[in-house]
Amino acid sequence: MSHEKFMQMAIDLAEYNVKEGQGGPFGAVIVKDGMVLARSANKVVPTNDPTAHAEVSAIRLACQELGTFNLAGCEIYTSCEPCPMCLGAIYWARIDKIYYANTKADAAAIGFDDHFIYQELDLPMDQRRLPIVQLMRDEALNAFRLWTENENRTDY
Repeated sequence: MSHEKFMQMAIDLAEYNVKEGQGGPFGAVIVKDGMVLARSANKVVPTNDPTAHAEVSAIRLACQELGTFNLAGCEIYTSCEPCPMCLGAIYWARIDKIYYANTKADAAAIGFDDHFIYQELDLPMDQRRLPIVQLMRDEALNAFRLWTENENRTDY
């Protein structure tokens, strides 16, 4: 299959999601070696899960399909440029390449604007709108010590 066919699948998922009243106009398809591993539309509304964006949902399905948290060797086709959360998930999943259709500016024009998140990340923590307070660092460092000493850990 061609890149355009995989992208069309993502776009079709986005359109279907809107037509069926399931939520936002976003779809994602994950491919490995020319085969579709997973596909999902945005599932925020039906699952009441703000993290159930199309990309994150597709990543979860692909990881289940492969039995791993590492999607190296995979590509993702998404109907819109990924938001900061989805972009982070794509990096953590080690996906090799992103193909996208609509831009974040296109999404902002219809009410899906992530610009405030990018602005917040550029600010020092004490200047962000969402208060961020550090507590009990010394106590929490023990978990990190245990991790580094654990010879049976699974690095990721």
